Amino acid sequence: MPVDYQALREQAITRVREKERETRIFVGLGTCGVAAGARAVMAALEDKLRQTGVSARLQAVGCNGMCYQEPLMDIAKPGRPRISYGRVTPQLAAQLVDDYIRGDDPRPDLALGVVDGEGYAGIPPLSEHPFFRGQVRLVMRNCGLIDPEDIDEYIARGGYASLHKALFEMSPQEVIAEVRKSGLRGRGGAGYPTGLKWEGCRGAHGSPKYLLINGEGGDPGAYMDRALMDSAPQAIIEGAVIAAYAIGCEQGYFFIRAEYPLAVERVRRALQQAEERGFIGDNILGSDFSFHLEIKRGPGAYVTGESTALQFVIEGRQGTPRWRPPHSIISGLWAKPTTLNNVKTLSNVPLIIERGGEWYARMGTERSRGTKVFALVGHVQRRGLVEFPLGITLRELVYNVGGGLREGRRLKAVQTGGPLGGFLSEAMLDMPVDFDSLKGAGSMMGSGGVVVLDDRTCIVKTAQHFLNFSVDESCGRCSACRIGSRRLSEILTRITQGRGRSGDLETMDALGDLMNRVALCGLGRAAATPVLSTLRHFRDEYEAHIYEKQCPAGVCEMTGSL
Repeated sequence: MPVDYQALREQAITRVREKERETRIFVGLGTCGVAAGARAVMAALEDKLRQTGVSARLQAVGCNGMCYQEPLMDIAKPGRPRISYGRVTPQLAAQLVDDYIRGDDPRPDLALGVVDGEGYAGIPPLSEHPFFRGQVRLVMRNCGLIDPEDIDEYIARGGYASLHKALFEMSPQEVIAEVRKSGLRGRGGAGYPTGLKWEGCRGAHGSPKYLLINGEGGDPGAYMDRALMDSAPQAIIEGAVIAAYAIGCEQGYFFIRAEYPLAVERVRRALQQAEERGFIGDNILGSDFSFHLEIKRGPGAYVTGESTALQFVIEGRQGTPRWRPPHSIISGLWAKPTTLNNVKTLSNVPLIIERGGEWYARMGTERSRGTKVFALVGHVQRRGLVEFPLGITLRELVYNVGGGLREGRRLKAVQTGGPLGGFLSEAMLDMPVDFDSLKGAGSMMGSGGVVVLDDRTCIVKTAQHFLNFSVDESCGRCSACRIGSRRLSEILTRITQGRGRSGDLETMDALGDLMNRVALCGLGRAAATPVLSTLRHFRDEYEAHIYEKQCPAGVCEMTGSL
């Protein structure tokens, strides 16, 4: 018999409202907040409340994306709006208890903004802050707002309503059709149409079928996967159960990088709570559908984020890619039909089922629908995670959202797509950020990293740095990647030392093109992208190093000629 979802939600709302009767202090305890000192802030608050006898509930939340302001702390008094404060030290946290909770002064001079609703006591809405203005937060809708270890807070906000709708109002084929209508493409980097992948796996012969959730997310400087698992794991799980129902599978694996202990802990807790409430397991919500989900910890190798390498790890084998075809939707985990989706992809699914594919497709561009979470990092003033409809320009991201560069510095390049992505010049800032535009410019969307580089950057040295990541992370199985990336690195080393040769640029062009065509997996094929893109857009810097024995940025030590 179907479980009464509305009754479940009403119970959750009641429990959440019990909390709201108290003064609540929220501390951002995502990985970035912890690294910035948020645990010391939490400890200072505990001491202050104990010493003063003030009655207030301390609550851990995840990251709201405003990473440059960490540690973050919010205060919500009963009947008053929630106010956010940034760069909070233990001393400042104790002072805010005195000033606002005990003395009723919300300290507008220290506040970032009012989290929900309109301004209050001279404090503007947080939505008007330049960092948040214009954001459309779908994937990040709950990040930094709710306790990631309390399923009631997710249910009270409508969580698992879409799963209930899918199970009792839609057939698997109708779920797939809605996702196809949305135009959702994989957010892990490849950008393959999600609905098409689900349809192929559902129609594949063979059973059982498997669903894999990719939380490996190992791109340096692009940490949105980790932040989602830290901050909003229930949305990922709900999307995964809907995906499993659509493709017809009863077993899934949540693959999480071993270096993300907080993400592992919070996903494990979220799975336990979801199973206790009947959202995972046998006969979900009283339906005929059953689905079980296990955590698998990855070894930390970047290449294991590739779908076939990830499958080998789960099987207990070495995490190296294999040749395709056959593709995973035909023969994947244990040679059975398998679908793999990134955590960001699955976080979109509940909203698509709730509001419809047409609603989602109205955002973004013609071939890149919906929103995208970007990690805005590098030489920009406001760094963090932001979510905008696809089609936003790099100029908007760098200057409107990120606040531009520090005074006196000039932008040289923007690198997109993680360590396998490309470098774009200042002349390309007005290009829309979508899958096809970035690919046409010699870069890629990747997982969404946007690294801003100023005029102190040596493009050649930086390209070498990114390439060396691929050298270190190559599994070594194919010679195109194993040898090709090392040869490129050797040439770049010579160039940065003032020992570049005539013909080096042509050699790198040819070698990079060969790697792109014949390497075994996506890592090998894209490993040369940082080099190829800089040769395309910053060739003059290479020529200065080779022919003039000068580094325009003054970074490289030109040690001599051949």
